[in-house]
Amino acid sequence: MRAVLVTGASTGIGRACALHCARRGWQVFAGVRSAAHGDALRALEAAITPLILDVTVAEQLAAAADTVAAGAAGGLHGLVNNAGIAVAGPLEFLPLAAFRQQLEVNVVGQLAVTQALLPLLRQAHGRIINISSVSGRVAAPLLGAYAASKFALEALTDALRAELQPWRMHVCSVQPGPIDTPIWAKSRLAAEALRAEFPPQAHGLYGAVMQAAALQEAGLQPVMLPPERVVRAVWHALTARRPRVRYPIGVPGYSAEFVARFVPGRWRDWLVQH
Repeated sequence: MRAVLVTGASTGIGRACALHCARRGWQVFAGVRSAAHGDALRALEAAITPLILDVTVAEQLAAAADTVAAGAAGGLHGLVNNAGIAVAGPLEFLPLAAFRQQLEVNVVGQLAVTQALLPLLRQAHGRIINISSVSGRVAAPLLGAYAASKFALEALTDALRAELQPWRMHVCSVQPGPIDTPIWAKSRLAAEALRAEFPPQAHGLYGAVMQAAALQEAGLQPVMLPPERVVRAVWHALTARRPRVRYPIGVPGYSAEFVARFVPGRWRDWLVQH
């Protein structure tokens, strides 16, 4: 039986990926943040093994790796690095602690999980799928910290793919645009808490931009894609004979790819501000 570990499987994209793989006969290890989330997954698919896993906690990561090693006799055939957070705010006033946390979860945590599981992945010639974002191709105002983490994840993906090629291991990134998941509500609450800490000067300088961004986000809700659109790409990356290097998702994904590759920098600046 093929085995896969999906991080950030409590909700959203990770949860959908875990359920999809389990329903197709894979042995699924699902990284979750609480026992309740794990119980909810097991209630839907008994083949799923929940793992309490915060990718920034070394002890939880070591315990998860031990559990996977004990349960996946043939090694690990897939790792879906999905865990992540989104920090939003003008870089001029963004607390450095928040910026460090953004990178710790979205970059350092992804590498930590990958390092811990690579012996098992190498054993099965497994595949690594990093859930990136359109923000890993084009950086927008107020999302500089999040974009920095996803640009970094794209770099890790490319470097790992080259480094692991001798063992015939595929490494790719999936680049969703707006997907209808709980991360939006979580990020909104976190952004509101951050804004409450900003000095009055920040609101004077960036208040209009922050208000416009909030309105833009609200307007995205009707056109957000379901997590299943991302799941299809992840499944192809896990099972195709020749998986792609990158998987842009939907119109925003392909648009970001086009802008990143072909649009001059000044035009790109204009596009992301309008």
